[in-house]
Amino acid sequence: MNRSSAAPRGAVGPSAVLAGTYAAIGVVHLVVQLTGPGWLSRPTQVLLMPLLAGWLWCAAPERTRLVRLVVAALALSWLGDTLPAAFTGDAAFLAMVGGFLLAQVTYIVAFWPYRHASLLRTPAVTGYVVAFGVLFGLCAPGAGGMLVPVAIYGLCLTAMAVLATGVGTLAGLGGAVFFVSDGLIALGAFADWYDPPAPGFWVMLTYLAGQALLAVGAVRAGGVTATTGATAPRSTAPE
Repeated sequence: MNRSSAAPRGAVGPSAVLAGTYAAIGVVHLVVQLTGPGWLSRPTQVLLMPLLAGWLWCAAPERTRLVRLVVAALALSWLGDTLPAAFTGDAAFLAMVGGFLLAQVTYIVAFWPYRHASLLRTPAVTGYVVAFGVLFGLCAPGAGGMLVPVAIYGLCLTAMAVLATGVGTLAGLGGAVFFVSDGLIALGAFADWYDPPAPGFWVMLTYLAGQALLAVGAVRAGGVTATTGATAPRSTAPE
């Protein structure tokens, strides 16, 4: 269904402006992670998820259940990006985990209708389970009192990544990259031996790429059936 607000042929529509702004601010943020100045890190980060959510809302041919829930998940991810600034120490970390836990649960609800087309009931799901087990095993010795919250979040993150594969190739890749991003955060927080160069750069690169792939996957999933993953008329897509 074409919306009446679509831009005329040859004009630059709002989705293109939002996509370009997301990319530009994302590049600035990544450069800041590498070279500074540090004071630019948070102002640029807090702009990114609203821009991506706005792009998804404008770019989607139809504002389906999937699109609406992914927009909500991006909004909750924004809370995970911004809430830690109001706290210090473990409270800041828990605020971040809390925001992103809500986002992961929302992603799971969004992707659940597509579970039959996902890797959930295939041998390939073993790879996700093993990845979670290895990551949890590496982080558990240093997690202390946050072991249970970390385990719950990790299970939800893994479920999201698996279910995203049912939405399409891009969404599945986005879920996997998002898993990597949060895995790097967990290693940085709980594994004393983990000390890579420019850790913030790698976390944010995978985070921004993962979220963008999930959003693009949601746009492209309008004609995919929940049962088989095959192309179908939009009226048969999950709502």
